[in-house]
Amino acid sequence: MLTAGIDEVGMGCIAGPVYAAAVVLPADHGIVGLRDSKRISAGKREQLAVQIRQRAQLFAVASASVEEIDTLNILSASWTAMARAVALLDPRPTLCLVDGAHAPKLEVAEVRAVPGGDRTEEAIMAAAILAKVARDAEMVRLDALHPGYGFAKNKGYGASAIAALNALGVCRPHRRTFAPVRSLLSG
Repeated sequence: MLTAGIDEVGMGCIAGPVYAAAVVLPADHGIVGLRDSKRISAGKREQLAVQIRQRAQLFAVASASVEEIDTLNILSASWTAMARAVALLDPRPTLCLVDGAHAPKLEVAEVRAVPGGDRTEEAIMAAAILAKVARDAEMVRLDALHPGYGFAKNKGYGASAIAALNALGVCRPHRRTFAPVRSLLSG
């Protein structure tokens, strides 16, 4: 049975795309230090991402755009990114373990939601790390295009992201359907 771990990054922020990754790890992968991506420093995530890409049997990273988030809603957009990541895997896994309480329909034999999977399943941990590294790189790129918003540092999350939004106004990477952005646009 070919089992992939799947996770997403970027659901709760006010700017930027949502990313997802799918990873199939061999039993003897030898990657030391896999854990919840939120509990690892950026530098360590980068190091682990290199190892994951080198040692994974299969991996893929995909995203859903801000426009898709605003059109579909964030949950559907994150599931779209997950489906895109799985579709890039060849061969297709027979089982996908998805971090969270709910899982999308995917073009595989079986999909299983794993609440807390980013703390218990190594393939999900690896997927979260790849997705986070890819999304962070995109936010750094967006920071260069939209200076002043602090995207390289805040990644579109938290009080500093909202403060920059309020000070500078809405720019292209902002999710227009998210409350802080929507209220500024309607205000």
